[in-house]
Formats: sequence, structure tokens, C-alpha cells
Amino acid sequence: MTAYLIAAIPLLIWSYLLLARGGFWRLAPYIVAGPQTPASPRRVVVVIPARDEAPAIGAAVASLGAQSFAGFVHVIVVDDGSTDGTAEVALGAASCGGFAPHLSVIRGAPLPPGWTGKLWALSQGIAAAAPFTPDYLLFTDADIRHERGSIDSLVGHAERQNRDLVSHMVRLSTATAAERLFIPAFVFFFFKLYPPRWIAAPAAGTAGAAGGCILIRPQMLARIGGIEAIRTRIIDDCALARAVKDAGGRIWLGLSPGTRSLRVYGSAGEIGAMISRTAFSQLGHSYLLLLATVLGLLCTYLAPLVLLFTGNPVTVGLGALALALMSLCYLPMVRFYALPPWWCLALPLIALFYLGAVLHSAVQYARGRGGRWKGRVQDAPSG
Repeated sequence: MTAYLIAAIPLLIWSYLLLARGGFWRLAPYIVAGPQTPASPRRVVVVIPARDEAPAIGAAVASLGAQSFAGFVHVIVVDDGSTDGTAEVALGAASCGGFAPHLSVIRGAPLPPGWTGKLWALSQGIAAAAPFTPDYLLFTDADIRHERGSIDSLVGHAERQNRDLVSHMVRLSTATAAERLFIPAFVFFFFKLYPPRWIAAPAAGTAGAAGGCILIRPQMLARIGGIEAIRTRIIDDCALARAVKDAGGRIWLGLSPGTRSLRVYGSAGEIGAMISRTAFSQLGHSYLLLLATVLGLLCTYLAPLVLLFTGNPVTVGLGALALALMSLCYLPMVRFYALPPWWCLALPLIALFYLGAVLHSAVQYARGRGGRWKGRVQDAPSG
């Protein structure tokens, strides 16, 4: 009997995730349907931190110059020590699109101690935005190509639902085989950690955002102490959302099918490095939480698969039911990324890959090489 109770644990976990985890797997209510035109024109300043982003930033800037937004838009690119001509590509794209008067390029100052590179670049862009007296600041990455109604949708949602921060999880690339295997699961795991329904609920304690596309009211940013209030945080998007919600702000996270990331990961190793960069920070650098995470992932994702090979009809049935609920939860994300339904069956092995990336993240942190990004170590033990 005890063995059966233990075998039932994965099924109980997936029953909870399906029924009581904020409906995180139900994507339909949070898919950005299209432009929500603001009631009146607003002023938006876009801040793009960029470090060696020449391959993508031209398309990113061009997409912002082609917005259908009726209000004022100005784009500020903060060139964070690039050596590949990032600034020149951005200026060229704006010139070709007739958008040059609405683009400013700032050469970033050297990174001071106590800041992550992205947040230092954002802080300089925010300072440069002040003379434009924006109603909203849009923080976006240099590899994001915005659909034509992106700013309409962001500002319209903020206005009509009185949100202080609106974030869109952009559609990530699935151009390569490695991306098709691992990227939908990345978004799935993110939503499981940060259910959008709980993010949107003022009374819920959950706060999260997707750093590639965040719209925020400057007054709210000032209320939390500016971007410097989170200057050391490597998971800066969720830290910003946390600070806004703690200050009484209203936030919202959606999933955008039209605004896309241009960053392509050509191999599983590249995706693993991306996950490893922040995974141990997500655990608060706690080795106890790391152990709990390892056990949790094994029990939630691997145990149902193992139960299928036990030969006992009861435990095999429990494993099969757990796998069925797992697939049911994952199916909406698989469909969003236009993959076949049987793709759901790969989730246990995908989770094993993510487990390896989490362990690698802890090892890199212990070696003083955590959060490594474009030549900078941004997450290492102090002292």
C-alpha cells in the first residue's frame, strides 16, 4: 500500500498543476489578440539596451519605426560597449525607414560596480528619455521585431485596464531542431512558475514579467526608486514586476503571437547556456532549494515515465494517468508553437535536460562564473 501511495505522488502533483495552479497552462485568455487602441494619444519612449547586436538591431528598430501607434514614439538605443557596429546599424535602419528624427543612440558609460550591464544601460536610456516627458517607457531587447500594432496593444491594455506595467512574452524562435524541442518548454516552465492569472490579480503574491517587452508608467518607476532599485538583479524583469506589485501597482503578462524574438539558438548547448545563466539565481543561490528542485523535477517529470516500466498494473496505470495530465497541460503550448500533439510526450526528457542546466548553473556560480553574458560575469558569490 505504501508503494502505491508513493507511486500516486506524480499524479497528485499533476492534478494540482492542472486544477489549482492558476490555470497557467490555459493560454487563450492571455494571448494578445491584436491592437487595443488607446482612448487618446500617448507619448512612448522606447529604450533598447544593446551590446554587440548588429545582426538583429536593424530589424528591431525598423519594426518600431513602422508602428501603427497614433501617439508619439521615440526610440533610444543605448550602445553598451559594442564592437560590431551596433550603433551604425541602428542609425542606418532608422534612416532607411524615414525614422531618423525619432531615434537617439547613446554611447553607454563604463559599467560601474554593483550594476548588471543591462540595467546600467537601461538607467542611461531612462535618463535620456526624461526630456520627452513620456506617458510610458517601453523596455525592449535589441533582438525583438515588434508587430505593427505592438505599441497600440501595450498602451491600450495599460489604459483600458489601468495597469502600471504590461509585459508581452514574445514568440521565441523555433527555427532550429533544438529550439523546437526545448523552447516551448521554456515558456511552459516560466508560466508554471509565474501563472499569468496570479500575476494580474492584485491580491495574489505572484509577480512576473518578460524582459523582452515591458511597458511601464514612469511615475510607477519613480515610486519604486527607479531602475537602480533592482540594479544588482540578474532576473531583472521579474524583479521589476515584483517591485511594482509590492508598491501597489497593477501588472499584466500576456503571450504575443506576432511580436517575435530574432535570436536563434543553433544547438542544445546554446539553449542550455541560456537557461544556466539565471537558473541558480532563480533559486536564491540556495543549495537546499537546489536539492528540492532536483527531487521535484524527478518526481514530477521522470517518475511517471519510470512507473510505466514497473510491470505492476496499478503503478503502470498511475504513471500513465500522470503522463496524460502532463500532456494535457503542455498541449496548449505545443499548439501555440505549431508542433504536433505527440510532441507532448517528449516533456519528461526535456525536463531532464533542464535539470542538467540548473545543476550547471549552480556549478558555474560556485566557480565564480555565474550569469556569464557577452564577456561579463554578472552572478557570482560576493567576496
